Amino acid sequence: MHEGVISTSRLELHHISAEGLIELFENKSDELAIADRNFSNPLKVLIDEPGPLAWRVPQVKEDPLINKWFVRFIVLKEENVVIGSTSFHGAPDAQGMMEIGLGIETHYQGKGFAKESLLGMWRWVSESEAVKTLRYTVSPDNLPSIAVIKHFGFDFVGQQMDEIDGPEDIYEMSTSEFIQRWGE
Repeated sequence: MHEGVISTSRLELHHISAEGLIELFENKSDELAIADRNFSNPLKVLIDEPGPLAWRVPQVKEDPLINKWFVRFIVLKEENVVIGSTSFHGAPDAQGMMEIGLGIETHYQGKGFAKESLLGMWRWVSESEAVKTLRYTVSPDNLPSIAVIKHFGFDFVGQQMDEIDGPEDIYEMSTSEFIQRWGE
């Protein structure tokens, strides 16, 4: 089952089924993930580089219902090709916080697709009453990603140490403020 497509001006954010995620990670195949879709994945997004799948697949195997918050292909409408992926890190936590991650393929970077993807995902998740805070974490050295989050006006709230990625700056914004600033 596919969750609804999130559409922005240039992009479609297509949810990947639990079975599709598992096949991508375990078999390095996107056959299930793109079955019956009107796009292709010539850049092998999430196949050659699994991105968040190492974390999301075990979560989905434990609780398939959590997958509604997870991985979506970022599809460029004009070309009908996958140019990246985005995913929340889980369901809203006890305080209603949602953290997101994304990746855009190199050739498509610097064209505003990250901003557009985040805007679509945050607008979608802000419709949930359970979500109170949007969070974005980024390496202090990742200047392009920091510029993206500053574009939206998120507040720097601290730093954390990620076991894999090292130090990360934490940026947050309440959903109510986000809707006021960026709602449709």
